[in-house]
Amino acid sequence: MELVNHLTDRLLFAIPKKGRLYQKSVEILNGSDIKFHRSQRLDIALSTNLPVALIFLPAADIPMFVGEGKCDLGITGVDQVREADIDVDLPIDLKFGSCKLQVQVPNNGEYTKPEQLVGKTIVSTFTNLTKKYFAKLEGVPESQMTTKVKYVGGSVEASCALGVADAIVDLVESGETMRAAGLIDIATVLDTSAHLIQSKHPKGDADLIETIKSRIEGVMTAQRYVYCTYNAAKVSLPTLLAITPGRKAPTLTNVGDDGEWVAVAAMIEKNKKGAIMDELKKNGATDIIVFDISNCRV
Repeated sequence: MELVNHLTDRLLFAIPKKGRLYQKSVEILNGSDIKFHRSQRLDIALSTNLPVALIFLPAADIPMFVGEGKCDLGITGVDQVREADIDVDLPIDLKFGSCKLQVQVPNNGEYTKPEQLVGKTIVSTFTNLTKKYFAKLEGVPESQMTTKVKYVGGSVEASCALGVADAIVDLVESGETMRAAGLIDIATVLDTSAHLIQSKHPKGDADLIETIKSRIEGVMTAQRYVYCTYNAAKVSLPTLLAITPGRKAPTLTNVGDDGEWVAVAAMIEKNKKGAIMDELKKNGATDIIVFDISNCRV
């Protein structure tokens, strides 16, 4: 990482170095037109079209690097930010990596609510969040809590079966791993997803930071919307525009020589496009076309 010291002319952007967060982060970068090539042996990649250096780090370390101002921006989960107890801005929810940090117990055991676990042994990778949760449950400072919290770096779900813990606190996405381990959830400590995080004291160019944020916001909007165009008689517009109001307002363009028809263009929600096209057709719209949006500015 010595190379970082020579990148004073570049904005430093911390990216998860592996796993699903890495793959999804790369999709965000590609959609934002931040071009780069990453060598397999290096954890630093220089953007080829912007003065940006991508620093590939474990997701759990990114809050510290951004919080201390070593990196200007980063992508990581809210769970990692809260666990690190680092003060950073979270300007954009990236809508992936969504899961819950939950208290889990054996499904055939005696515990059905978290209050029953006071004074017991809890195992988690997220020991800080777990301690805060149970200290609040006990109504005492962490230093006085009777619940014992132990750290395990992996295979947390095996802790109860091996007799190491009475319960665990772990991330749950689909719940398959939890159920396979014979566990059920009885409380949620935190809802989390991947976010763009920003240093409170960035050293990089402020305008470039805003540009990158704007591009990422454009990617997020493009994932939610498609671009719909159609032709319509002016007499049908009140009904049709109620179906496609756009994010702010649709665009209308006169077509033909008689002044009776217009072309309408509007952004519509991607997950409703089928129903919207059906309604447009039913109410007199013609030549209805929907286009995917790769990026936009809103």
